[in-house]
Amino acid sequence: MKLQDVLLRAMAKKITWWQAAEIIGVTDRTMRRWRERLEEHGYNGLADRRKGKPSFRRVSLETCEQVLRLYQEKYFDLSIRHFHEKLREEHGLELSYTWVQQALQGAGLVKKRSRRGPHRRRRERRPLPGMLLHIDGSKHRWFQDERWYDLLVVLDDATSEIYYAQLVEEESTRTVMTALREVVEQKGLFCALYSDRGSHFFLTPKAGEPVDKQRLTQVGRAMKELGIQMIPAYSPQARGRSERNFGTWQGRLPQELRLADIGTREAANTFLRERYIAEFNRKFTVPAKERGTAFRKTGRVDLDWIFSTQSERVVARDNTIAFRDQTWQLEKTRWRYSLAGCAVTVHEHLDGRTSVRYGPHVVASWQASGGIEQPKPRGGKGGVVENQTAVSPTSLEISPTPRDFHFPTAPTATAPVQKKGRTKAA
Repeated sequence: MKLQDVLLRAMAKKITWWQAAEIIGVTDRTMRRWRERLEEHGYNGLADRRKGKPSFRRVSLETCEQVLRLYQEKYFDLSIRHFHEKLREEHGLELSYTWVQQALQGAGLVKKRSRRGPHRRRRERRPLPGMLLHIDGSKHRWFQDERWYDLLVVLDDATSEIYYAQLVEEESTRTVMTALREVVEQKGLFCALYSDRGSHFFLTPKAGEPVDKQRLTQVGRAMKELGIQMIPAYSPQARGRSERNFGTWQGRLPQELRLADIGTREAANTFLRERYIAEFNRKFTVPAKERGTAFRKTGRVDLDWIFSTQSERVVARDNTIAFRDQTWQLEKTRWRYSLAGCAVTVHEHLDGRTSVRYGPHVVASWQASGGIEQPKPRGGKGGVVENQTAVSPTSLEISPTPRDFHFPTAPTATAPVQKKGRTKAA
């Protein structure tokens, strides 16, 4: 019922005045005052007596102009929440968030937020840190120009704490392994990893169908060796916590980089490591439901081998392997006469090195620049790579030592040297 209907019923004595007060939701004392004003002034006496008087909480015109000027001149690309924090921290203006929002929207500087989507039930957080970690990348123009980079973030489901955040050219197997290895080294082993169904996380036989958990990717193989469960997400809503986190990153990081006058990816990553991740965690980390941690320190000393891209190869009869359109020569070992016919594993490390292992033995290792890293075995002549197609930046240099050929070769620009009745190529 309307207020007028209730008062009319009370005046007609169909209900008592205290019953009218109970229906309206006011006290008996308020109802007595309303009755007196109603009898003296009629319905006009029920109008709010504060109407037409300025509120004592009204913000001054100078402050309002200052807020609008700051947003237009300096903080024009910040979200309302981010701008409200800057007013408090940088300028000492203790204004409510609602007032700042209404002022910006009323001045036409910020559009009103559209209606929210359908109702969804939020998944409960895990009770302990380290039980579930989210990893994802967000492609965005972080420098507010034509350059696109991926922001790779690892955060905890229990507290929303950021453990890793770096700008990379593209989210890939190598960048994901770099992030996971840093988290494992700094925090320890965790229980589960939640991610999308990217090709570097899972193999999906057919689009829209469940992932194949039997055929592991390089990241999946590394997580299995460490005993970490991988959980795929089948919709963006399933990763809602991670998606909302990226919304905050996209609304804050580009502006922070602009205010700090940072325009390169290297400087931005340094800014993230040394300053902004700690500031971000201080504002958005929430306490866990239970005390303790699910992280467990790792005693593994083979993380360099686990977090590497591994490929199987079979050694040819001349003790070479084909890899990356190259022919890689393996030197003779002390513990085996020949590796011909053996299956070896080629490891591409995160720092650019390449190693070849046969079981627990390292039979060859090359640096990122192409030089031989492994010491030469006794009686060896050095690693040799014969490029039969094209020269690669990761190829090894041809040994300057002359080689004997069993078959005659075509003459070269350099005149052959005749020694003891045998021709050697210079």
